[in-house]
Amino acid sequence: MTHAITALSPLDGRYHEKTAELAAYFSEYGLIRYRYRVELAWLNMLSNHPQIGELSPPGEEAARFIAELAERFDAAKANRVKTIEKTTNHDVKAVEYQLKEDLSALPELAAKSEFVHFACTSEDINNLSYALMLKDGRDLLVARYRTIHAALAELAERESATAMLARTHGQPASPTTLGKEFAVTAWRLERQVQQLRTQEILGKINGAVGNFNAHVIAYPEIDWPRTARQFVESLGLGYTPLTTQIEAHDYIAELMHTISRANAILLDMCRDIWSYISRNHFKQKTLAGEVGSSTMPHKVNPIDFENAEGNFGLANALAEHLAQKLPISRMQRDLSDSTVLRSLGTVFGHTEIALSSLARGLGKLEVDHGAIAAELATHPEVLGEAIQTVMRRYGIENPYEKLKTLTRGRVISAESLADFIDTLEIPEEAKKRLRALTPARYIGLAERLAAIR
Repeated sequence: MTHAITALSPLDGRYHEKTAELAAYFSEYGLIRYRYRVELAWLNMLSNHPQIGELSPPGEEAARFIAELAERFDAAKANRVKTIEKTTNHDVKAVEYQLKEDLSALPELAAKSEFVHFACTSEDINNLSYALMLKDGRDLLVARYRTIHAALAELAERESATAMLARTHGQPASPTTLGKEFAVTAWRLERQVQQLRTQEILGKINGAVGNFNAHVIAYPEIDWPRTARQFVESLGLGYTPLTTQIEAHDYIAELMHTISRANAILLDMCRDIWSYISRNHFKQKTLAGEVGSSTMPHKVNPIDFENAEGNFGLANALAEHLAQKLPISRMQRDLSDSTVLRSLGTVFGHTEIALSSLARGLGKLEVDHGAIAAELATHPEVLGEAIQTVMRRYGIENPYEKLKTLTRGRVISAESLADFIDTLEIPEEAKKRLRALTPARYIGLAERLAAIR
């Protein structure tokens, strides 16, 4: 049996192909690779610091060697780190030892090896590694959300004038257009994606309890907070100036909440599309060989939207726990965040599966304009709102109550509405406009609003 079919998690099993790209960031290999890069970058920064006389900027050969170490880190090297960890029983220390071993190949760098992990606590390396991981993962997720947004925007534009019956509380309501309803989702999603794209991802490198204790005792003349800020920002991260032993993870909670909101918006849409399909507003393209039911051959089930709904829900459940748990740490540090952080990839994984399924589902949708128009035409009672609003304009008393008596819970025809309009004491021009009105024409500014994205 292959690894995928024996995997405990469906992210690495059934859905492996959909989550493979994320594995480079959120796997054990990915974490080790980020740690290795941070350790190497810190050593390089120290080597170039003008106030650390024991070190000097790397020469041309050493600089090239350092760049190659960072670039060529692979799964074999990560497995070597895991072997070292069996002895150290400490994952970050294992990375330090591996890096020292790698640097020993070049005398110039071997002489600097004791400055690997200089003045660092493990959390200095870990928080920056997770920050880089989240930055890369966030950028990938933003691209995926944008793909969905583009599909929704295209649908909104194409169907901007397709009048349809709205339903509030599940009951027939004033008409809208199909395009405008998808434009709503597109607009909501874009807000969250913009927040996600610009959200600050933070890091720190300030020692065992956040005070630069070891740094200052070794080099009291150096402005360590300034040096730390420069280093963190050189990694493309924002700087956290005040911490305990750990970076407080508030930004991770913010990130989780933003992803949750984006997912909730799309989950909401999945449920609506499911309902539209059940009302025959959408047909789904059939694929050769695909089966909808093991016993009912006629069925074309909305499985892509159901799969997306389920995976958005799983992602959000874990994201909510991470957002609630991670900002809380006893005193200056406890280890409960360490195991929880390893599940960050699960949030991204289930979100990725949901977005993939949603994209697939949207690509299979075909609008049944005939079914939409037929349903709308059978509900002339929704024009009651229009009639009573015009009655208000012309001062007719109790217009709402009169329309309520005429229409509430009753089968109404276009003819009965026309007869009612004829009895109204309003200008003939207003009567003419109301008589010409049909549910399909009573869409307000929906077509124009569909362009707002």
